[in-house]
Amino acid sequence: MPTPLDRATSARAPFFAFAAIVTAVAAWSIWGGDIFPSQDLTGDPENWTHEECTRWLQNRNLHPSPLATTAELLERVKANMRIPRNG
Repeated sequence: MPTPLDRATSARAPFFAFAAIVTAVAAWSIWGGDIFPSQDLTGDPENWTHEECTRWLQNRNLHPSPLATTAELLERVKANMRIPRNG
């Protein structure tokens, strides 16, 4: 006669729940919490604030200096922007 422990270990639901948890933790560690990245800034960088320039550089792992002025950040943003090519 099976005991409650035997029935619990032979059930499939706990196994799939455990597998789902392990998969979720693995996905979180692989993507580092950036599963849904924030939207990228668009428009003319001349109109961006200091925080927006800093966020744009951080999104590209360009490590903006916390002591940099807005003009310095804007210069780095412009230097690292991709210019779309026609044709």
